[in-house]
Amino acid sequence: MTPTAKILLLGSGELGKEFVISCQRLGCQVVACDSYDGAPAMQVTDEREVFSMLDGEALGAVIEKHQPDFIVPEIEAIRTEVLADYEGRGFHVVPSARAAQMTMNRDAIRDLASKELGLRTSSYRYAESREELRAAAEAVGVPLVVKPVMSSSGNGQSTVRDMGEIDGAWDYAAAGMRGDRQRVIAEAFVDFDYEITLLTVRATDGVHFCPPIGHRQERGDYRESWQPAAMSPAALETARVMAAKTVDALGGHGIFGVEFFVKGDEVIFSELSSRPHDTGMVTMVSQDLSQFDLHARAILGLPIPAIEAKGASASAVILADREAADFAITGVDDALGKAHGDCHIDVRLFGKPVTRPWRRMGVALARIGSGTAEEACAAAVDAASCVTLVYGEE
Repeated sequence: MTPTAKILLLGSGELGKEFVISCQRLGCQVVACDSYDGAPAMQVTDEREVFSMLDGEALGAVIEKHQPDFIVPEIEAIRTEVLADYEGRGFHVVPSARAAQMTMNRDAIRDLASKELGLRTSSYRYAESREELRAAAEAVGVPLVVKPVMSSSGNGQSTVRDMGEIDGAWDYAAAGMRGDRQRVIAEAFVDFDYEITLLTVRATDGVHFCPPIGHRQERGDYRESWQPAAMSPAALETARVMAAKTVDALGGHGIFGVEFFVKGDEVIFSELSSRPHDTGMVTMVSQDLSQFDLHARAILGLPIPAIEAKGASASAVILADREAADFAITGVDDALGKAHGDCHIDVRLFGKPVTRPWRRMGVALARIGSGTAEEACAAAVDAASCVTLVYGEE
């Protein structure tokens, strides 16, 4: 069978794995790339490439070798100028090389939202040294949040509550940076009621929205997400307008994870990713089409139908607590046994070959047809607590 499209996936984590499955259901051939062999997405593809995507020469060689119809970034640490070069030669970068460059750098996307589009954001400054970070903190004021402009899963992110914590925040950010840009964003702490991810699909037939997703974070990374998040109609409409304005400015087709802080009816732009979002893993149980299905359809130029919610749903992560290559995962049967009545439970294990402290190894999913998002979240957390990592030395 001739594939409908050949996709070069740059980054092969758990989000990439689910995206590959969605693409294969539509007849695509996917080549999974990552810096290590056996990454989750590689386990469900026929072809793989192992190399550092910060190596521009290696990245170009892989593109030349496979001649993909679509180049789909899934991680931040990519030599994006190489993508721009190949886009200029006629290759299709998703959603576009410009969007990939901007969304993988917090400073670029923040300046787009704040300075070019006039969206409301927190006050912020940039710093490229601990001295500049100190000056930024004096200008913005404390408390403030410090993040590397290029990182993922909360790596390098911390909250500075007094000026004595500046050096530690800089060192932590520097250790968590991806790529070769030693730069951080220092942003004023926002007084908000809650934060959401608004999954926004830009496709050939317009802009579409999933129900808003609420989430809780620790160490800058999500722990639980739930859908739908309770919002006032005014706040939801404002978020949709802001999201549509941003994705239209970036262009291209695909799914975007647009993050907002919400205070009453006020909405403040936070961040944006031009690919499936980790908090959006809840859509694997909450919607008829998951965020991965929607991303694949939009990329392939297929129409996006009405997005149907199935009921109050939630996800809760399953974390490792140490570094190990010899481990087993137990308790999945106990987790699945938590299902009852109209409470549906599922578990997705990512297949990562090694563990690290705070590394996501899986996710528990819950949906309660006649319940609330809070009840679904409690059910997901309960199911996730049943799943245990057993290490070789134990």
